[in-house]
Amino acid sequence: MKDCVYILFSKKLNRFYTGQTSNFEQRMEFHKSAENTKFTGKADDWQLFLKINCQSKKQALAIETHIKKMKSSTYIKNLIKYPEIIDKLKVKYNC
Repeated sequence: MKDCVYILFSKKLNRFYTGQTSNFEQRMEFHKSAENTKFTGKADDWQLFLKINCQSKKQALAIETHIKKMKSSTYIKNLIKYPEIIDKLKVKYNC
């Protein structure tokens, strides 16, 4: 299993969700069956928008924190549009 940062998107909420995990498939199952009290439980249409494979849990946590601190859907969309941003994040947080 590999540590990764993942970003989900819900059309229903028009929102992104950013997380990190070492078991992506298990984590997706959690989100699909999340209770309504959890953020991802507020919608049932979460789709994978982006997955960033990381070298370690420490790196994944650092990249997840960085993306969340940006608080910007434009920034998240730019991660797809400009993949070099992801490369720079991996170098910056090469823990």
